[in-house]
Amino acid sequence: MVINTNTAANNTTLYLAQSTSSLQKALAELSSGSKITSPADDPAGSAVALRLTAEIGRVSAASNNIADANSYNQTQIGFLTQIGTALSQMSQLAIQSQDVTKSNTDRQQYQSEYSELAQYVSNAATQNFNGVSLFNGAALNVTIDAEGNSFAMTGIDLTQTVYQTATSGDVSTTSGAATALTSVENAINTLSANTATVGANSIRLSFTANQMSVLNQNLQSAVSTIQDVDVATESTQYAKFNILVQTGTAMLAQANTIPNIALKLLS
Repeated sequence: MVINTNTAANNTTLYLAQSTSSLQKALAELSSGSKITSPADDPAGSAVALRLTAEIGRVSAASNNIADANSYNQTQIGFLTQIGTALSQMSQLAIQSQDVTKSNTDRQQYQSEYSELAQYVSNAATQNFNGVSLFNGAALNVTIDAEGNSFAMTGIDLTQTVYQTATSGDVSTTSGAATALTSVENAINTLSANTATVGANSIRLSFTANQMSVLNQNLQSAVSTIQDVDVATESTQYAKFNILVQTGTAMLAQANTIPNIALKLLS
């Protein structure tokens, strides 16, 4: 039996330190909700989680871009619908103006209405969305993924000659009304094609938005698997190490009394 070196106390101290460290780690994980409270806990996992988290941010940004592009697209659809209504009414006026029972005064009234509708169509061609022209015909490159790849959204041009010819029509005479009718019909045909183009753009954006939503969910699930703590498992670990710390503390107190037994041999 020795006094200078208390091997039992040293061993107990070592085990107590290990249990205390594990208890503190369990507390940190439970309080933070994360299995990785410092890079040292899981260096590889931390690196992967960092990359995935960055990608989630980029995917979210791309999703916002797609949503904005879709809003732009829906605004186009709204205008085109109204332009279609205006052109339809203009074609009716062109037919009505060719009625042989109508006087020139009647035709002049038709022309006034025709001119107002034509002005609406011409004005629509100048509209923009957040400073970006809606109908200048330019394609817009919409970012569609986290790597910056883009989709060229086909532009719509309402300044085409076919529209200008229709809006400059004159239905104040029967001959002019006949010419205007042909021009408006051509404009309606072109508008139909433009509307189909916008619809195709909308479908593409919708599919891409859904794809990005699924990707974002899967990325978040992957990060959760790496980082998020399993509360049930970690609570069990916490209870285990809490008991070990309490037991180790009690045993250390007992181990520190062993040298006193040696002193009794001297008395």
